[in-house]
Amino acid sequence: MEELDRSRAFARDVKRIVVKVGTAVVTGKGGRLALGRLGALCEQLAELNSDGFEVILVSSGAVGLGRQRLRYRQLVNSSFADLQKPQTELDGKACAGVGQSSLMAYYETMFDQLDVTAAQLLVNDSSFRDKDFRKQLNETVKSMLDLRVIPIFNENDAISTRRAPYQDSSGIFWDNDSLAALLALELKADLLILLSDVEGLYTGPPSDPNSKLIHTFVKEKHQDEITFGDKSRLGRGGMTAKVKAAVNAAYAGIPVIITSGYSAENIDKVLRGLRVGTLFHQDARLWAPITDSNARDMAVAARESSRKLQALSSEDRKKILLDIADALEANVTTIKAENELDVASAQEAGLEESMVARLVMTPGKISSLAASVRKLADMEDPIGRVLKKTEVADGLVLEKTSSPLGVLLIVFESRPDALVQIASLAIRSGNGLLLKGGKEARRSNAILHKVITDAIPETVGGKLIGLVTSREEIPDLLKLDDVIDLVIPRGSNKLVTQIKNTTKIPVLDGICHVYVDKACDTDMAKRIVSDAKLDYPAACNAMETLLVHKDLEQNAVLNELIFALQSNGVTLYGGPRASKILNIPEARSFNHEYCAKACTVEVVEDVYGAIDHIHRHGSAHTDCIVTEDHEVAELFLRQVDSAAVFHNASTRFSDGFRFGLGAEVGVSTGRIHARGPVGVEGLLTTRWIMRGKGQVVDGDNGIVYTHQDIPIQA
Repeated sequence: MEELDRSRAFARDVKRIVVKVGTAVVTGKGGRLALGRLGALCEQLAELNSDGFEVILVSSGAVGLGRQRLRYRQLVNSSFADLQKPQTELDGKACAGVGQSSLMAYYETMFDQLDVTAAQLLVNDSSFRDKDFRKQLNETVKSMLDLRVIPIFNENDAISTRRAPYQDSSGIFWDNDSLAALLALELKADLLILLSDVEGLYTGPPSDPNSKLIHTFVKEKHQDEITFGDKSRLGRGGMTAKVKAAVNAAYAGIPVIITSGYSAENIDKVLRGLRVGTLFHQDARLWAPITDSNARDMAVAARESSRKLQALSSEDRKKILLDIADALEANVTTIKAENELDVASAQEAGLEESMVARLVMTPGKISSLAASVRKLADMEDPIGRVLKKTEVADGLVLEKTSSPLGVLLIVFESRPDALVQIASLAIRSGNGLLLKGGKEARRSNAILHKVITDAIPETVGGKLIGLVTSREEIPDLLKLDDVIDLVIPRGSNKLVTQIKNTTKIPVLDGICHVYVDKACDTDMAKRIVSDAKLDYPAACNAMETLLVHKDLEQNAVLNELIFALQSNGVTLYGGPRASKILNIPEARSFNHEYCAKACTVEVVEDVYGAIDHIHRHGSAHTDCIVTEDHEVAELFLRQVDSAAVFHNASTRFSDGFRFGLGAEVGVSTGRIHARGPVGVEGLLTTRWIMRGKGQVVDGDNGIVYTHQDIPIQA
């Protein structure tokens, strides 16, 4: 499952935000202020302030800034002889006093330019022990926020009684990270953002190319994996304090993000629910797996669970599917809410209309999916059926039976409904399953995966269906030809080609053509062409190329077909002949898959020209002829070498559900194992079972082979 959906983490409305900025962000080389970064930060905070957010800033940097200024002053006031002597370390409290005024002066200057008022509040650890102080603090901050003032907090290190600032961790807070966490709780903030000089918490040193950013911190999973201090794998002592503060705040109910303060828009990205930095949340363990599963672990777990599934009775496997159908309908509201977030993100990202259309999960579509799962459950059990029975010799019987393939890897793009179809087919056929959906559907895929796996009984286990959440895991999975038995890519030709070129695992792999012959019924042709393109333009069985007999140019049928498409918003591109005849832009390639309200048109000499074009430029998916000449139709049906070939019917019928297969995992354009829409039958292989009475080969001596077929009992 996707590690964590940021939008769910901030499900409540975020109004009050505490932002803590670290010393490494505030200052640059030599301890001087990093004016560019601080200016960008102030602009972000000012914009949030004007948008109605209540912003509280906790800023480090005073000690470092003061040390730089005092060193300069010390240098100016020293004689040459003084400079030859060992330099004593500057008093940290003096540095804090000098630096704080300089730091605040900068904030005031910058915020004044942005028409925002800021206020300085210096606090000590001991102050928070006073109940009256805490009450007054809340009242003062509330008054400031009501007036759109940005309070800027810092520990008053100049007069702190802490024995060793930034090292002494006794007390209520011990540095500005823990102060920020304390203020977030005390002031009832909705979100805490800790800005650092790295993108977040890593599995190792951020400079190590093998280190990975931890997108969601799960205490039960990560606390024992990462060590801090001198032995820190992160190599940054400052991260120790941040993680400790983040855990304390998160488990008290305040979501926390640790992210880079170097990026000018990270705060805005956090508030938009984008996946930046490391998230800490009290419910993280519910959304993220507690133990790491690498590619092999996932595949092996799916295989083990599939064997448990196969051991169940036919009725028990049927019940799992019926429970999944019920669960889909029971969770319509939740599924729709998660899907709407995906759709909104896709629209905001400017994805094509056809891609957005694939994403949408309406209540009607969810009900239809539940109905297809129930139909699948009611089909005859496909596992263990005797397909052929032979008497090999007297008393020696051989049976050919249906059997699950094993573990399937399905890589699909953008359509979350595909996840339900594929998962239900895998369960019906007794296969383990690994799924990798498109990132644009990650929320929808995650909730559908959860709904389905929650309905699988513990005797089988939810690991029967694994959800791959990272693109980086795909290359590793494609290498596992010893534990994954079949790869099925559902998506563009580009996706299919990429996968076929990078794996030894067998791959099931759409440019669909409609050829309108000179002997067509014009009204029928217009209906079929319009349906094939417009019923669902993003589908793999939608028409991508319209081929038209040359004679139809003369009798105006070509113009009628073009008008039928253009009047419904279809953008047309032509081949060399059609572009000149119709005065439309020439297509860049006959091999282009639009998956949108667009298609290529070309004029051909005759049916042989159409067949030749399809063989040169088609993907062997689904092709159709529209004609009343039955001889021409039969010629087309015999010679077009595609998985599905139709006469006078829309290519949109090339679908597992419409074929009566219950559902499909995809359309296979290959020639080995399965071809066309792949339903349950396409996910099965065969096994041979022999029953004897002690026979041995012994050089074939003493045995008479009969090879007689035995009738299979119904």
